[in-house]
Amino acid sequence: MPATDAYLPLSPAVFHILLALAEADSHGYAIMRDVEERTGGLVRIGPGMLYGSIKWLADDRLIEEVPSKRRDSDDRRRSYRLTASGRALLKAEAARMESAVALARTRRVLPKKA
Repeated sequence: MPATDAYLPLSPAVFHILLALAEADSHGYAIMRDVEERTGGLVRIGPGMLYGSIKWLADDRLIEEVPSKRRDSDDRRRSYRLTASGRALLKAEAARMESAVALARTRRVLPKKA
């Protein structure tokens, strides 16, 4: 895997996919729903973007497929989880974004925190 900095900045779609996997393993449709619900519909990830992103995240070992624990599960439904590298990348991007917001506050673009 390349150094974390090589991936930054992340696209909004990839950031939200990783964020959706930060709390629990999830399958594609649930990831799409989570992103849409969490952002109040401001960010929507379609199937093409989602599964293309999942493929390269998995190829770079930032996420991994989770073996199904249920016998009656649909073989086509794949669930994913963050790897340690994926979690480190998510943290690095969140810190990068936090720095940008702090700079915006110092430049009076955003109000200072109360």
